[in-house]
Amino acid sequence: MEVYVRKCRVKDYRDISVLNKNEMGYDFPEGDTKGQLKRLLNNKAHKIYVATVEGRVVGYIHANNYDLSYSPHMKNIMGIAVSSNFKKKGIGKMIMLEIIKRLKKRGIDWIGLISTPGSEDFYRTIGFEVMPAHSPMLLMPAE
Repeated sequence: MEVYVRKCRVKDYRDISVLNKNEMGYDFPEGDTKGQLKRLLNNKAHKIYVATVEGRVVGYIHANNYDLSYSPHMKNIMGIAVSSNFKKKGIGKMIMLEIIKRLKKRGIDWIGLISTPGSEDFYRTIGFEVMPAHSPMLLMPAE
């Protein structure tokens, strides 16, 4: 099985939408996904790469800027998804290592992410560590 990693294109929106829904649980409308990809891909702060098998998108990763007044420029991994049909084949690790390589080539050494419970071991194999004394939090929109 040949896996290729390339920059995401707007035309990948259908596959990205399916991955978002099936693998991450985000039931965001396909048309809105297309609009978001157009906006994100035209913004240099965002880097999105896809993994393809036989021309079909089977995974993707999205990183964006994380800048603070007290540290150098950083990137956050905002999402990574691989189709269930292609999990446990090294694709997730492949796209993580590819984006890390590309970011480090640009001088970005600090790369962060928030992992879902149970996925910490995957990220540890790549070199990520749990940040002591930090807990991710989210302000939920009012209903």
